[in-house]
Amino acid sequence: MSRFAEPPDAVFRALNDSIGYDWRLGPYDLQQSRAHASMLAARGIIGEEDRDQLHGALDQVQAELGEGSFPFAEGDEDIHMAIERRVTEIAGPVGGKLHTARSRNDQVATDMALFVRAHAHQTSEAIGRLAETLIELAEAHLDWPMPGYTHLQRAQPVYLSHHLLAYVWMLARDRGRFAGVSAATGKLPLGAGALAGVNFDTDRRAVAGELGFTGVAENSIDAVSNRDFVLDYLAAAATCATHLSRLGAEIVLWSSEEFGFCEVSDAWASGSSIMPQKKNPDAAELLRAKAPRVAAHLVALHGVMHGLPLTYNKDMQEDKEHLFDAVDTLDLCLAAARGMLAGIEFRRERLAAAAGDEFLAATDIADLLVRRGMPFRESHGVVAGLVRTAIDQGKTLSELTPEELSEHSPLLDDEFYAVLGDGAWLETKVSEGGTSLARVREQLAQAREAIAAGRTG
Repeated sequence: MSRFAEPPDAVFRALNDSIGYDWRLGPYDLQQSRAHASMLAARGIIGEEDRDQLHGALDQVQAELGEGSFPFAEGDEDIHMAIERRVTEIAGPVGGKLHTARSRNDQVATDMALFVRAHAHQTSEAIGRLAETLIELAEAHLDWPMPGYTHLQRAQPVYLSHHLLAYVWMLARDRGRFAGVSAATGKLPLGAGALAGVNFDTDRRAVAGELGFTGVAENSIDAVSNRDFVLDYLAAAATCATHLSRLGAEIVLWSSEEFGFCEVSDAWASGSSIMPQKKNPDAAELLRAKAPRVAAHLVALHGVMHGLPLTYNKDMQEDKEHLFDAVDTLDLCLAAARGMLAGIEFRRERLAAAAGDEFLAATDIADLLVRRGMPFRESHGVVAGLVRTAIDQGKTLSELTPEELSEHSPLLDDEFYAVLGDGAWLETKVSEGGTSLARVREQLAQAREAIAAGRTG
């Protein structure tokens, strides 16, 4: 018997059914259903024989899903109904007892929490592996000078190791965000029923313990309407993807002939359909392009959720495709970034030549005047005048004569030329977190410790 006199329209079915993508929740639905059946038997709501039959049927379904032989049926609306149908086919009428004391609302919310927790951990591990690759690159290029940039203009020299480590700290923060995602999945929704709780004296805490939750959702209405943990995953993923996009953008620039700082390996590049000489850093370009895709999933789900009345609404079915695509996209990008960096080749001479631009020492000259008593704003103007004089005459700073220096300030003497000496600009950056070698070595040790501390396998 059905509430409806007419079958669903085929177009409505196409709009409504989620089996085409929510099949990915199958392993989590099976895990949840086993725990639920065990709890029902422990509370005397179903018999132990019922529990054993349900567990046996769930084991068979798990095997069928694992080997790809699960018999999906035309009427399967979603993975939850498909599994329940198949359990009933295997176990007989007792299969209908599996849904006792639960609703699809709390069932789906629980599956989603399990999925998000598992993939937050998986993504965090991938972030750790990429960070380790960057640390290895930094160690291998410890004392390689390069120009640092602001506004994409040469600013001050740094070591390549220092620059690469900047991404390690971005990734460390990313991993912290995914730890927060895992924490956000800590409360078990199951047992909330459709929205008001269930008519049985269930043991939600036993189910929570078996499924690895830290507790149970305190409010049944909140339990079935909550998708904060999905938004949290998408927010963490969007930020991480943005970090990868910045890395990709720099590799694109650095591997151009105009920069010539590096070359990606052939395995991570492609050619042109018409220009035989081309070697395009497509992997890096795609890291740059995937970030807005992930961010768009976050914005889209905020759009879905922002005006919904409590509790469950069918709109919330839209959480899955946004989440699944973000998970797949970010994990692929993390793996690609790691593979590309593992095979990248940096060009020391090009980096050093760019870092040797004497105008990058302008701040160091200004600081020399500060140490001699001149206020920084005044020294800034003096050095700006020196730079303008050198440019107007087509000279480098070190080619200015002592007489020309004295015209700008009597405080400038032969130490001006010593400051411009090779390597001096880098090694004067002795502040904590700076680019001097001593500080970079400290930072490497800190980075290794930070990344190792977050490794769980």
